[in-house]
Amino acid sequence: MSGTGPTGRFVVFEGGEGAGKSTQARLLVQALAARGIGAVLTREPGGTPGAEAIRNLLLSTQGEGWGARAEALLFAAARADHVERLIRPALARGDWVICDRFVDSSRAYQGGGNGLSDADVMALHAIGSEGLLPDCTILLELPAEEAAARCALRDQGQADRIGGRNAAYHARVAAAFDGFAAAEPGRFARVSALGTPEAVGARILDALAPWMPPAC
Repeated sequence: MSGTGPTGRFVVFEGGEGAGKSTQARLLVQALAARGIGAVLTREPGGTPGAEAIRNLLLSTQGEGWGARAEALLFAAARADHVERLIRPALARGDWVICDRFVDSSRAYQGGGNGLSDADVMALHAIGSEGLLPDCTILLELPAEEAAARCALRDQGQADRIGGRNAAYHARVAAAFDGFAAAEPGRFARVSALGTPEAVGARILDALAPWMPPAC
């Protein structure tokens, strides 16, 4: 366990744009329900009314946007509300929490992508969310060319402020995720995002198999 207490499990999906995190998070909640496990599906930034309001500020393409430090502070504020009002209460009830992105995205995007130090990003996380980490982080990995093709199909020219940043930025993000997974193999499960959603979902269930009872 990584700080969630004696009951529920905290599983996070991470990875770059177009990797299928939202789809796989939904599929995992369905798989858990088939095994009689209560699960809460959530996302970052967001998950609570306050955090969703901050999400709109962060991802809107209107105006000039935010500098690197302001952006990191906003993400940390959204996460603090999310952890306090949704994640920790759900874990205390014994539910699993399945989250689309968490602090490793801040480390990769605001850190690796925007040039802030990992220590600074984690210091904000220690203050805002008491350093909470997932029990397991599923890193969905996808070649850059496939990710770009998926995003073009998904966004139809309407990418959000962060997703619409250039290829060099997203390459830095991918490199950061790779480094985190290499440094923390006990927390990260690296899963190929190539193939059908069902095939990827099967790989994810294999990665989580030690924790899960059989399907009913």
